[in-house]
Amino acid sequence: MVRGWQRWVLITLFCSWCWLGGAGVAAAAHVSQFSQADRQAIADLKQKAFVASEAGQFVQAETYWSQLIEYLPEEAALWSNRGNVRVSQNKLSAALADYDQAITLAPTEPDPYLNRGAALEGLGRWSEAIADYTQVLALNPEDAAAYNNRGSAKAGLGDWNAALADYQTAVDLEPKFAFARVNAALMEYQLGHQGEAIRQLRNLTRRYPNFADARAALTAALWGQGQAGEAESNWVAVVGLDGRYKDLAWVSTIRRWPPAMVAALEKFLNL
Repeated sequence: MVRGWQRWVLITLFCSWCWLGGAGVAAAAHVSQFSQADRQAIADLKQKAFVASEAGQFVQAETYWSQLIEYLPEEAALWSNRGNVRVSQNKLSAALADYDQAITLAPTEPDPYLNRGAALEGLGRWSEAIADYTQVLALNPEDAAAYNNRGSAKAGLGDWNAALADYQTAVDLEPKFAFARVNAALMEYQLGHQGEAIRQLRNLTRRYPNFADARAALTAALWGQGQAGEAESNWVAVVGLDGRYKDLAWVSTIRRWPPAMVAALEKFLNL
C-alpha cells in the first residue's frame, strides 16, 4: 500500500498542509479495475509523486499527480496533492480548483479544507480561509494545525486576541507544535505583553536552539527592551540559520509577523 494521509509544514508560509495518500477502500476498488501492469504503473507514479513533492521538485511532482488523476479521477487525495504542488509554484487559482474538486469528491475529509484554507491565505482571502479552517474543526475538533492556521488568518484580519486564542488552543492540543508556540509569542508581543513574549521565546530557543524564527523574534524583542548583548548573540545564530530574516519585506509579507514585531526588528536592523 502507498502511504496514507501525511502532514507537513510549508516553512515559507508557516502554514500546515497535508499530503494525502490513498482514499482507503474506495481507492483500492478503483485500482482493482486495472490490469496488473497498470496497477504497478499507478503504484510507481504515487511513489515518484511523493518523493518529488517532498524533495521540492514541484514541476515534476505536478506532472506525476496529473498522470495519476488521469488514471484515478475519482480519488480526492490526488487532486488535493496536485493542489499542494501548484501552491508551491504560486499557481494559486489552479490549486483552488484542485482543492474544490477534492472537496466535491470527499466532503467529509478535513484535509482538503485545510489545504484550501492555506491557499486562500496566500491570496489574502482571510475570511474564506477562516471558514475552511472552521470546517476542519467541525470535522475534527482536536486538529491543532487547523487552530494554528485559523489563528494566522485571523491575524491577517488584525484580530490579534482571536488569533492568540487559536494559537494557544493549538499549543494546548500539541505542546510540541513549535510554529504554534512562536505564533502565540508573536501575538503576545503585538498585544503589548513584551515580558510574556520574551519568556515564551526564550523557552522556545532553549528547547529548539536551531529554530531561526524564534531566535529572530527574540532578538527583536530583547533589543526593544535594551538587552543588546543577548539580542546580538541570538542574531548571530539567526544569520547562520536563515538569512531571510534580514529582509523586512519577507518577514512582513511572507512570514507575516505582526506589525509590532516587524517594527522591533526594523529598529534592530537599522542600528
